[in-house]
Formats: sequence, structure tokens, C-alpha cells
Amino acid sequence: MFKKILIANRGEIACRIIRTARRMGIATVAVHSDADRDALHVEMADEAVHIGPSPAAQSYLVIDAIVAACRQTGAEAVHPGYGFLSEREAFAEALRAAGITFIGPNAHAIAAMGDKIESKRFARAAGVSTVPGNLDVIRDAAHAAAIADGIGYPVMIKASAGGGGKGMRIAHSASEVADGFARARSEAAASFGDDRIFIEKFIENPRHIEIQVLGDKHGNVIHLGERECSIQRRNQKVLEEAPSPLLDPETRALMGAQAVALARAVDYDSAGTVEFVAGQDRSFFFLEMNTRLQVEHPVTELVTGLDLVEQMIRVAAGEALTLRQEDVRMEGWAVEARVYAEDPTRGFLPSTGRLTTYRPPATGEADGVTVRVDSGVGEGGAVPIFYDPMIAKLVTHAPTRAEAIAAQSHALDSFAIHGIRHNIPFLSALMGHERWKAGRLSTGFIAEEFGAEFANPVPAGDAALRLACVAAVVDAVLNARKRMISGQMPVARPVSFERRRTVRIGDRDVVFALDGADSAWEVDVEGGERVAVASAWRPGEPVWHGTVGGSRIAVGVLPVPNGATLSHGGHFADARVYTMREAELARLMPAKVAGGSGKLVLCPMPGLLREVMVAEGQAVKAGEPLAVVEAMKMENVLKAERDGTVARVLVKPGDSLGFEAVILEFA
Repeated sequence: MFKKILIANRGEIACRIIRTARRMGIATVAVHSDADRDALHVEMADEAVHIGPSPAAQSYLVIDAIVAACRQTGAEAVHPGYGFLSEREAFAEALRAAGITFIGPNAHAIAAMGDKIESKRFARAAGVSTVPGNLDVIRDAAHAAAIADGIGYPVMIKASAGGGGKGMRIAHSASEVADGFARARSEAAASFGDDRIFIEKFIENPRHIEIQVLGDKHGNVIHLGERECSIQRRNQKVLEEAPSPLLDPETRALMGAQAVALARAVDYDSAGTVEFVAGQDRSFFFLEMNTRLQVEHPVTELVTGLDLVEQMIRVAAGEALTLRQEDVRMEGWAVEARVYAEDPTRGFLPSTGRLTTYRPPATGEADGVTVRVDSGVGEGGAVPIFYDPMIAKLVTHAPTRAEAIAAQSHALDSFAIHGIRHNIPFLSALMGHERWKAGRLSTGFIAEEFGAEFANPVPAGDAALRLACVAAVVDAVLNARKRMISGQMPVARPVSFERRRTVRIGDRDVVFALDGADSAWEVDVEGGERVAVASAWRPGEPVWHGTVGGSRIAVGVLPVPNGATLSHGGHFADARVYTMREAELARLMPAKVAGGSGKLVLCPMPGLLREVMVAEGQAVKAGEPLAVVEAMKMENVLKAERDGTVARVLVKPGDSLGFEAVILEFA
């Protein structure tokens, strides 16, 4: 077994690999760019080596820098994680030439399967069902349009070296092909150093189901069942689960057999994933093979009880698999949610900055439910603009799918992140969605159910009542603390405490009277019921844990004047607690309306300006592209909201832009 390994990655996956290596008694080496000098994976590793500037193309994608770090530290093997160099044949070959073991598949398998075009040709030759399409490399936008017309719309424009949703666009018409081709090729070049693009038929209303395979260097290959990854946004997975609610045992066995056959055909000798696009009728087609560890591997680990990173390390060290196919058992159900630094209410634009609060939910196993958090950040850490916006992966496992979803929902409500915008309210809303809970999934689920952006739902009915009760108790606890402050000015007569108060939450007023103290309360709702509330919450804690009406809930608490911003179950709303007179006056206050930017085009998030597509004096129509801003490895096209003439362009390609930096001005 290796004594020391280097992790050629960053963020949560680097931290996750370090944890397994530490448990196995293996020393670890982290590599880092300028932006990651103080990152969590650097702190966790036994050693750390600086490998270059912040952009990935100048650090994490530089093969020579990784090899030099191995030589400097004496690392015997390298785990690439996912992304970056994990599927680069040249990286595996460079390590082999340097006498360093690659903790991943052999270079031949990477070459055959890692290239999306070649893998489909290989699969067809091996008799695996594939999606109709054109596997020739596309020369230019005109060539792309001609091919798309021949295949028939909609089509998927994909990077040959792509993955993680990067370099992928769906085109529903010829007019969408040119821009989709340009964006996919540019993203592919920036993320993978390879701008080759191909086109295939996009299967409508599809599901994304993948099979986890595991092979060794002695000819043994098994599969570990499937994962359903259909909940996606912009072709990037958001929720994953194992097993799939679609498959029956016969389809599972057939997909698994095809995945194993394909892996055997390329002498696959590590962990890998064979991805399929599936119809609602359980028909399926080979999509691609990822010759690396997947982001969503924890759900497979929780239902099988295996540590895939450990298996990869043991296989790379020459050990044979100790499992046979008949030994693999999938028990219970696991659900994973990806927590991203992005603002769902502003079209899911990336959000960067410092995590002033980062408190994940309690992890471990209790009452048959397991909660796991894989994270690459800590409180006080920063989310830089140069890399993927993932903050953490939250995974829950329970005996049934419904129980795993309920555990996931509670864990999301227990997650506290302040300082940046994040997608936890959106994930919480997903957990409560009836179509998701029923398992009626497709890759278009988010677009169909939520549209281009997420609007925080206004609490109503029971949800509003629960939050109003929490707000009432929070206000009472805060007032009790204030009354204990020493040195207060004496008054001529005691201030009477008014029991009847009002909670304004959303557009609803809830009048109540409160009895109790410490951790047990009774909220007497006027015109309604008397609700028992219990909690040991104390001021300053970012999450309120307790029971309302006997039901356990967790509510995020962020103080604001006269109340708190509360988050629970996808709801995110201000709850103001007033005396009766204050409530009367508050109703008379004019609503604050945000001002518009007028003639200015502002940068919607911090990022790098890739391209300005207009010039001063140019007339543009509403919907025409104006500029391209890159943030967190994704390109965002800014389009004109109205007709007009460009008066001034205030930036140039290559500029780093802050939030709401002025890009151009209309006349």
C-alpha cells in the first residue's frame, strides 16, 4: 500500500479523498493555486505545494506542475478527483513516465471512453445502444447548423472532452445552434483545454440514469447499481439518488450488464460510471462513460456500504476486488443535494465572497437515518470566482425513499450559510415538490416546474402559522434577554407588557398572545388554535431547532429590525413582531421599491469579461447579445432588455468585474 499520495484537485473532493486516505494511514499532499492558499483542503493535508496562479489553466490543469509536486514531496501516487485532469490520457501517461501511480483507470480506457466522440463509436462497435447523432467533429457554426438540420430538433451540442454540464447546450431551432455552438466550444476550451464539439439528438422528456462500475487489474469488473441524476439545471446535476425510482429489477440487470460489458471491452481497472439516457418507458441509450469518480458517488456508497475512494486506492496499488457481483447489495435509499454558491432568485447567477457563517447540519447515524456532508469550505473561508460554485454535498440515507427525502428536507433547513447567496431555499422547495416526491422525473423537471429562476414562495396556510409561532418565541427570548441587561435607566413606573402582539409575515398578519418561558411556550393565535412550541434556542444561534404543534422543525434565523428573516421548507421571509399599535402604524408605511439601472448595463455577478459583442454607436434590438461574462467556469451571455443605441462601452475583454460594475451605457 502507498505511504503517501497527492490529490490533484481542490474543494470538497480533495477533502473527501484526504479523509479516506487518513483513515487508511496514508499521508496526503495537497496542491493549491494562489486563490486556494488558505483553502480547507490545504489545511487538512499533511503537506501542501503551491502550483501556480488562480486560473485553473495556469495551476490545476498544468501537468508538469503536478508531476513536479510529486517529485518534491515523494508522493507515490496521485488521485485526480473529478474534473481538471481526471480524464486526461496525457496526465496518466505523464505520471507513468515519472514512475508515479495514477489512481484511476489505465490510459487506454481513458482514451477510449474519456473522449465523448470516440466512446460512442466504441460503444456502437461493442453493440451497445447509442443515441442517434453525428459523431464527426464540428468545424464551425455553419457546419453545426447543417448537421442539426439533418438530425432534427431538438439537438444537444456537446464538448467531446466535456463533463459536469460544461460545454453543453440544447438547441431547439437553427437560430439557437450558432450561439450554442460558440458558447459550448468556448467553455470546453476554458474548462478542458479541448474545444472539439459534436451533435446528437436530444431525447425529449428523458431521464438520466448511470451505472457505477468497479474493476481491478486482474480482470474483475462488477457494477454497484444505478443512480438517478435527472434533476438538472443547465445540464448540470442538482439532485441525485440511489436507487432510481424508475427501474425495475429486469431493467437494472440489463443496464448493469451492458455497463460491465463495455468496461470489460476496454480492460477497465478502477471506479467509473456508464451513463444512459432513459425514456419513461425504461428504454435506454448509452450516453457516455466517465472514467473517474463522480460527484454523486456518495449515494452509491451509502446504499452499498462501500468506500469508492478506498476501492480506487486499493485497486491502483494492485489489490484484487474482494467483492463478486452476487455480493453487491443495495440497501435503503440515498439522496444527495448539491449546495451551490448561486442566487436562485436572480437566474441562478454565481455568488462569490466570504462565508461569514457556515454551520452544516449534524452528521452521523441516528434512528436508521444517516446524514453526511462533504464540504470543501469552512466558516470564514472564501468562494472564489475561478472554480466550480459548489460549497458542499448534503447526503441522507434511510430505509425508504420518502424517509430519505424527509431527512434531506430537515437537514437542508438545519444548514446555515451567510455572507453569500446560495441555493438551499431552492433545494428545500424541491424536497417539498409533489412531483419530485412521487418520482415523476425528467431532465427538464426544473425548467418545467420552476422556470428560468426561482421566486421565493410567500408562506401561507400552515407554513405561515408555523413560522409565525417561531417568530413569536424568538421575539420573546430576545426581549427576555434585553430585560436582563444591567445598568438600565430607572423608570417612574414599571413598563406594562402587552401580551397581544402581531407577527407580520409575507402579506399576512397573525395576532397572538404568548405564555411560557425558557424552552416551553404556548402561542394563542387569535381566531385560531393554541399551539405548543418548544425549543432551547438562544440568541445568536443561526438555526432554531424545536417543535411546533408537536412536529420537529428547523428554521434559519437571521435577525432584522423588529424580527428575523426566517427560512424553512423553501420559504424565505421576513417576520416582523409588533405591538398592536406598531402594527397599525406599520400598515401605513410606504413600500420600498428598488430603483432601476436606467440606461446602464450592469454586471450581474463578479466575473471575468470574456467578450464585448457590440460597439459604440451600434443599434441593438431587445434580446441581442451584448457581452459574455465568465464566472465559476460557466459563461453567461448578457442580452439587451430593450431596443437602443450603445453610447459608451466602459470595459474591455479580460477585465475582472465586480457585482453591478457598469459594462456599457445606452444613449
